[in-house]
Amino acid sequence: MVTGAAGFIASQVCELLLEEGNEVVGVDNMNDYYDVRLKEYRLKLLQESRNASSFNFTELDIESQSSLQKLFNEFDGFDAVLNLAARAGVRYSMENPHVYLSTNAEGTLNLLEVMRFSGCNKLVLASTSSLYAGQSMPFTEDLAVNEPLSPYAASKKAAELMAYSYHKLYGFDVSVVRYFTVFGPAGRPDMSIFRFIKWIDEGVPIELFGDGSQSRDFTYVTDIARGSVAAIKDVGYEILNLGGGRNPVSLNVIIESLESLLGKKAEIDHKPFHVADLMETWADIEKAKSLLGWSPSVSLEEGLEKSVQWYFANREWLKDIIV
Repeated sequence: MVTGAAGFIASQVCELLLEEGNEVVGVDNMNDYYDVRLKEYRLKLLQESRNASSFNFTELDIESQSSLQKLFNEFDGFDAVLNLAARAGVRYSMENPHVYLSTNAEGTLNLLEVMRFSGCNKLVLASTSSLYAGQSMPFTEDLAVNEPLSPYAASKKAAELMAYSYHKLYGFDVSVVRYFTVFGPAGRPDMSIFRFIKWIDEGVPIELFGDGSQSRDFTYVTDIARGSVAAIKDVGYEILNLGGGRNPVSLNVIIESLESLLGKKAEIDHKPFHVADLMETWADIEKAKSLLGWSPSVSLEEGLEKSVQWYFANREWLKDIIV
């Protein structure tokens, strides 16, 4: 079972699971946090793939425990649950913190409870590098991360802790995968690379918070999907960084690369640096390498090129997408 199945990362996870010959039940509440056409696009690709007969999609909100219970009754015997459904985005979590707690924390609890009574005890829980605010780099999984800078990060920490409780109480096997700045085709339109591509191409000034020196450990979406699927293996309870594992790359460098790929110069509208943003992220990925045999394979340059190619192939309908 994969939650958030119409989402950016989860749809890629579903595709990979299907390619490996698995039967996949995907759920998503199809909310309008961003333009639902992107979710419908990703879902359509899954439903029209050569493995579509092994994919079953249900529109469902993990905030409803009764709906989850009904689904678990219908599809008896899940081998694993990959909980990738989430309210994402640091800034929006400051505007509407309640929905972040109800989806990210309570939704995870609902899943754990339904899993407990169904006999499924393997959980892969998607988490975030936003938890590492204020820590020394590269970020390792043993850092305390007790000082989240946003309700988003706090809600993800709560989900991690709840999963740990169920590991200790009921013997759940839990892989917490902390994602580092995921990008690629059909990405979320509130994330920087999607925005930068669209704004540069359309001649719209880029809204850049800070001077652009802030850096991220960018990770291509198919690499994240591979790591998430690899995390289905039995580990006990482990937190695993899934990131590029390279030196952080600044937003200024990203903008320059996209200017070259698009053949256009960016206009930049500088905004004050946001208090909830991290200046830098950098994943130590040695644990994922050793436990999962995972490491990223798509370079930043290749990933940016693929993202721009996808944008050009879909530009006609993407022009109406609000970013």
